[in-house]
Amino acid sequence: MQLTRSSAIRIIIAEANQLNCQLVQSAFRSRTSRVEVVATAVAYDGLVGLLHEHKPDIVIVSVRLQDGPLEGYHVLRDLHLLHSNTRAIMLLDSRERELVVDAFRCGAHGIVFRDEPLETLGKCVQAVYQGQVWANSLHLTYVLEALTQTMPVRLQDARGYDLLSRRQEDVVRLVSEGMTNREISQQLGLSEHTVRNYLFRVFDKLGVSTRVELVLYCLQNKQRSLPTDNGTASFGPMISSRSQIAMGGSKRQSGD
Repeated sequence: MQLTRSSAIRIIIAEANQLNCQLVQSAFRSRTSRVEVVATAVAYDGLVGLLHEHKPDIVIVSVRLQDGPLEGYHVLRDLHLLHSNTRAIMLLDSRERELVVDAFRCGAHGIVFRDEPLETLGKCVQAVYQGQVWANSLHLTYVLEALTQTMPVRLQDARGYDLLSRRQEDVVRLVSEGMTNREISQQLGLSEHTVRNYLFRVFDKLGVSTRVELVLYCLQNKQRSLPTDNGTASFGPMISSRSQIAMGGSKRQSGD
């Protein structure tokens, strides 16, 4: 049965020029594709207007837009700060560790490189739409290392109140260091059952569903709280290979 407009995954494509937009759009022209491209954009201002108008499920953003070589990061950052339900996938040109970290730090739910097959982008869209994080184990290692460099983990709401108890923060910190539930239980002198219960409560408080999402949430939260010399939050403009692994998912995964 052919999908209706309402049942398709609605996406917006943001690229440096219309030719690139058409190339990316060609990945979804199959009759069996569950994707509908509702709009394309080549610059930040036009994209923001389209996001407000269409409220797509997913936006595919190139690191380079017409405005500049790193403008895609500004799109991700602002989309994240607006608490939009739209999920973001970033298209990267080359493979440097820092760009991978910065993409996730700014709010990307998946990254795809330009030398990968167009079919990979389609798989990424499906995974991200289902609530997964599109990353491989190497990229997750990058994120873990970046997060541990900004420890301790302390998560606060908009009023500055702590979201987690001290013990919950301890569990999150050890998760972000890559520890299993068993290792966390040994480190904190708790049972594995207690550790799982802590994680379920943390998931509920933060609105995440998996350990991977928890790590990304902490990384993004940490970035928003880091001041620059002028007192505002910032991110490093940076670039990175991968075999495609969709990590996480909509099912809660507090276990190892």
